[in-house]
Amino acid sequence: MGLFRYFHFNPPTFLKSNTYPISFYFLHFLSVSLPDPTCTASNSPSMASEDSLSSNPLLQNFNFPPFDVVDARHVRPGIRALLHQLEAELDQLEKTVEPSWPKLVEPLEKIIDRLSVVWGIINHLKAVKDTPELRAAIEEVQPEKVKFQLRLGQSKPIYSAFKSIRESSDWNTLSEARQRLICANCGVRVFSAQIKEAVLSGIALDDDKREEFNKIEQELEKLSHKFSENVLDATKKFEKLITDKKEIEGLPPSALGLFAQAAVSKGNENATADTGPWLITLDAPSYLPVMQHAKNRALREEVYRAYLSRASSGDLDNTAIIDQILKLRLEKAKLLGYSNYAEVSMATKMATVEKADELLEKLRSASWAPAVQDIEDLKSFAKNQGAAEADSLTHWDVTFWSERLRESKYDINEEELRPYFSLPKVMDGLFRLAKTLFGVDVVPADGVAPVWNSDVRFYCVKDSSGNPTAYFYFDPYSRPSEKRGGAWMDEVFSRSRVMAQKGSSVRLPVAQMVCNQTPPVGDKPSLMTFREVETVFHEFGHALQHMLTKEDEGLVSGIRNIEWDAVELPSQFMENWCYHRDTLMSIAKHYQTGETLPEDVYKKLLAARTFRAGSLSLRQLKFATVDLELHTKYVPGGTESIYDVDQRVSIKTQVIPPLPEDRFLCSFSHIFAGGYAAGYYSYKWAEVLSADAFSAFEDAGLDDIKAVKETGQRFRNTILALGGGKAPLQVFVAFRGREPSPEPLLRHNGLLAASA
Repeated sequence: MGLFRYFHFNPPTFLKSNTYPISFYFLHFLSVSLPDPTCTASNSPSMASEDSLSSNPLLQNFNFPPFDVVDARHVRPGIRALLHQLEAELDQLEKTVEPSWPKLVEPLEKIIDRLSVVWGIINHLKAVKDTPELRAAIEEVQPEKVKFQLRLGQSKPIYSAFKSIRESSDWNTLSEARQRLICANCGVRVFSAQIKEAVLSGIALDDDKREEFNKIEQELEKLSHKFSENVLDATKKFEKLITDKKEIEGLPPSALGLFAQAAVSKGNENATADTGPWLITLDAPSYLPVMQHAKNRALREEVYRAYLSRASSGDLDNTAIIDQILKLRLEKAKLLGYSNYAEVSMATKMATVEKADELLEKLRSASWAPAVQDIEDLKSFAKNQGAAEADSLTHWDVTFWSERLRESKYDINEEELRPYFSLPKVMDGLFRLAKTLFGVDVVPADGVAPVWNSDVRFYCVKDSSGNPTAYFYFDPYSRPSEKRGGAWMDEVFSRSRVMAQKGSSVRLPVAQMVCNQTPPVGDKPSLMTFREVETVFHEFGHALQHMLTKEDEGLVSGIRNIEWDAVELPSQFMENWCYHRDTLMSIAKHYQTGETLPEDVYKKLLAARTFRAGSLSLRQLKFATVDLELHTKYVPGGTESIYDVDQRVSIKTQVIPPLPEDRFLCSFSHIFAGGYAAGYYSYKWAEVLSADAFSAFEDAGLDDIKAVKETGQRFRNTILALGGGKAPLQVFVAFRGREPSPEPLLRHNGLLAASA
């Protein structure tokens, strides 16, 4: 599932985007002040009031965002009023700025705070409660917001003040976190974090080139928004109503119940799991069961082809959008003096293009032979089962026969496991693990903060003394009619000394976790697949790094200012605990009987962990490699199309070649509507870090509770606590005592022998 976290100043996609400087723009704080009362529609022609500014919820003082009352009519007047006020504040800052923390960083942080919080509210609602009216309103004010961002990022007085701090005699008196904010040391590459980000936002360009750069930024944001909307609309557009139960033979009761529930929502009032009709969509909780369990091969093919071709035809075709995005990214790179966009992306990461390529090839070579064997095993198994397609297995067969082989080999049926993984029990076990490892209590706080849907839960995180240290929202269920697919964690507010309310020394962080798992059906709770369990643990890992930071400098607290290829470390680390016996047994309780998952089933789950590891590894490596190819060697408008690149990369990363009509790129939101452009490799880069981090607990002894707690506290005090105030490699070494090794990852995946 991945991080699926999107930041508020770029298209609301699965992930963070670095189009604008992280430290300048991606800040989320707790209180919002009203704009100057003189800033009204009467004296600002651009702010034609759709809703009275005095009652606009986006412009009120609040402790938590008013998610329950904000809607499309508040967006245009609210954003325009806010931008008008912030322009005035920026004018004042540029006139009075001095190269000191109180006269530069603190007022800058306060300006950023108000825009980030307000824009964050509407962008979040667009992701979880989408409407055509909200889209239109955001699309209209977005260019005005981007214009302000560009002005702020290209402010020469602010840029000069940061340079002066770096060059001043007071430099050595600054804390390490403040020095890193201004000057990040990455091996031999020495960058000023703020200065580097300013350069990447075009500040050093001549006026005519800066104007061209700004036009590119505006267009890129517009294109990314459109890409994301097309994917969502194309996903929603496909609906297949089935009335003959023979067509869906093999599908488990949980899927039939979900399909019947979907049919009811579309007007088939009498639909039931037993008698139908059943509505299949391309939303993950619907798509995956079809591919895993439907005996009807023609149905699997139809659904697979529909999924693979999303947003690749008609009014929703993303092909031209992708070409234009790649063209503009290359133009942007050239303006900034880089050879390609990958070099721009890597300027703010741990890796270089060469190092990323080196890691991907090492993992690919270790994964290829096992992946080939995976397919041979599937063919052999299918032939033994008398399958007509055994000698010609293709894409819509692999998932189905993989599930049958897994059931046969390990005697594990994913659907039979669901009753043991009810959402309430999973969350209780996850919170107990957090207490064991990190010494925190997670307690319900529903009603404290407004929410956007009645299914959303709100929690408080307390330290060992019972004092609140953070809060978070959790939105667990799929809502295909209004909510984007995938799973993500996002910041709501950051920990910040500057933004502390009167009477407190620091403002507490707030996070949100969003998933798209199977909703409750009838009187049953949400019964989760094991993969959905892993996803919740993954997103909670991100949230923990945001919430348990001890860094009070708002610009480098939590996940902020951490190199992007290290930010997946805590999330992937938490997934390992799903296979830890005591942890798993604490969450795996039958929702009706309370019976614990049988020991032999746990052992089978553990054995199945490396099932088809080579194939699954190659899948991620294919995504990462095609991403780098498109952002390094691909020439927009040249002889090779984006689909040619995809096919070429697939020769070395897919055992079964893709279909000629494969159009997965048209829904590859990670790199075209999110933050993983020339950065998808980060998943694998961070997997190396996370597997090695978990191996510290293995070395200490997973059955030694004292050692686990001590190692957990060390993890909390380094990986989770230090935020972006220390370089991630230094943070890792502080925890592990040495630099990372890929050996634990290959060992966990059962690929170590192949690598050797």
